[in-house]
Amino acid sequence: MSDFYLEAIEHARVYDVAKETPLELAPKLSARLHNEVLLKREDLQPVFSFKLRGAYNKIAHLSEAERQRGIICASAGNHAQGVALASHRLGIQATIVMPTTTPDIKVRAVERMGARVLLAGDSYSDASAFADRHCREHQLVFIHPYDDPLVIAGQGTIAEELLRQTPQDLDAVFVPIGGGGLIAGMAIWLKHHAPNTRIIGVEPMDSAAMHDSLQAGHRIELKQVGIFADGVAVKKVGKHTFEIAQRLVDDIILVDTDEICAAIKDIYEDNRSIVEPAGALGVAGMKKYVRRSGARGEVLAAINSGANMNFDRLRHVSERTEMGEGREALFAVTIPERPGSFLEFCRIIGPRNITEFNYRLSSRRHAHVFVGVGVSDPEEAMDVEQAMLAAGLKVISLQDNELAKLHIRHMVGGHSSLVHDELLFRFEFPEKPGALLQFLTRAQGRWNISLFHYRNHAAAFGRVLAGIEVPPNERDAFRDYLDGLGYPYVEETDNPAYRLFLK
Repeated sequence: MSDFYLEAIEHARVYDVAKETPLELAPKLSARLHNEVLLKREDLQPVFSFKLRGAYNKIAHLSEAERQRGIICASAGNHAQGVALASHRLGIQATIVMPTTTPDIKVRAVERMGARVLLAGDSYSDASAFADRHCREHQLVFIHPYDDPLVIAGQGTIAEELLRQTPQDLDAVFVPIGGGGLIAGMAIWLKHHAPNTRIIGVEPMDSAAMHDSLQAGHRIELKQVGIFADGVAVKKVGKHTFEIAQRLVDDIILVDTDEICAAIKDIYEDNRSIVEPAGALGVAGMKKYVRRSGARGEVLAAINSGANMNFDRLRHVSERTEMGEGREALFAVTIPERPGSFLEFCRIIGPRNITEFNYRLSSRRHAHVFVGVGVSDPEEAMDVEQAMLAAGLKVISLQDNELAKLHIRHMVGGHSSLVHDELLFRFEFPEKPGALLQFLTRAQGRWNISLFHYRNHAAAFGRVLAGIEVPPNERDAFRDYLDGLGYPYVEETDNPAYRLFLK
C-alpha cells in the first residue's frame, strides 16, 4: 500500500492550481520555546488552505465519463472552496452541499468560483447525508474531503516540499487532524524519506476523533464535536486515514480553545498572518509538546493549514488568548463585606495587573468577586491563589471552567431572590433565523425562562446560557423536552461559578 501512495504523491497533479508554499522560520516563537520553529505556510494557497491539493488531485484523475456526470461534495469551508476552484479550472460542473448555518462569506466564495451551492441541515453530518442522497439520485461523482487515496496523496505533497525545503533533519512535525487526510498523506512520505522524524497529530479536546479511535483500536464516532475549530470538527475519521495513522503516526496531542487562541496570536506576531483555529493547531500542539518534554535545540515544524477566519471571531480569540498563554488567571473570591476589604484584597494581589474585576452586593456579610489577574506563567497563578488562601479568603480557581470564561465573566451580579427551582444549561443553537423560536415553541410555555445569555461569536453555532424554573415533579417531562429539542447541551446547575454569582 505504501508503494502506491509514494508513487501517487510523487506524481500528484496539484501544481496546476496549488503552489509550493514557503517554509518560514518563526524567530520570536523559536526564541521563546528554545527550539528552531518552522511554519509551513499552507495558509498562502489560492483558497487559503491545503485542501486545494487533495481536491484537485482527485478531480484531475477523473475519467472523461466521470467528468461529464459532474461532481458533488459536502463541506462548510475549505474543502468546498478547493473543489469549487478545481472544478472551475477543469471545466466540470460542481455541486457543493453546505449546512444552512454556513456564513454567507463562505457561500459567496464558493458561488464566485462557479459551483452550485445547496444548503441542507444544521451541521456537516446533515449536509453530508443530503449530499450522499443527491449523489445517488443524480448519478454524480462524490469528492470526499479526506477518505480517498488520491485526496490523501494530494495532501502528501506538503511533506515532499517540507523535506526539500529544509537542509537539516526535522525532529518533529506537528499536523492538524480533522478527518485525517493531511496527516495520512504526510506520514506516508515522511516515514519513508525521514524515518527519524516524529509525526505528531494535533486535535482539539472536544473533537478528538482520531485520538479516541487510536486508543480504542478501531474507528469510533463522537456524539458531538466542538465548534470553535470548525475546520477539524469531524465526528468520525476516515477508514483509509485511520489505518495509515495506526501504522505511522507517533503521537497525538490534544489542545483546548485557549491554547488554540494563544497559537493564533503567536503566528500573527511572527509573520502577521491570521490563521483560522484549525490552522493554528500545529503550533498549539508544538508548544504543549515543548512544555511536556522540555525539548531544547530541536528543529520543529508546524503546518499552518488554513486562514479562512471570519473577522468577527477575532474578538473571541483575543479574549481567550491570555488564558491560553497562561498569562491570565481567573478566580472567584469571597471577601468580607466591609470598608477597606477591597483595598486589602488588592494588596494581596500586589503589583500584578488586575485584568478583570466584577462584583455586586449580594449580602451584608460577604462579597463575591470575579477577578482576572495578569501572571507570567501557571506557576505564578498558583502563587496568587496560595496568597489569597493564606489571607483567609475563600478562593475558587476558574482556569478550566468553561462556563465562567464564556458566560459568567459577562454576567456577574445576577442573583435574584425571586427565582425558584432554577436549572441552568449551556446550549449550542444553529445561527439561523427561527432557532430560538423553535426552542421556545417546543417548551409550549410550560416552564419559565429565568435567565438567558447569548453572545455571537461569528460561528455556525451560537452559545446560549439559559436558566429555567422547573418544579421537582416536572423534571422528567423537562428531560424529555431537552432530548427532543435536538440541540447539544450541558447542565451547569451544580457549577460553582453559577452558584456564587447567579443562583
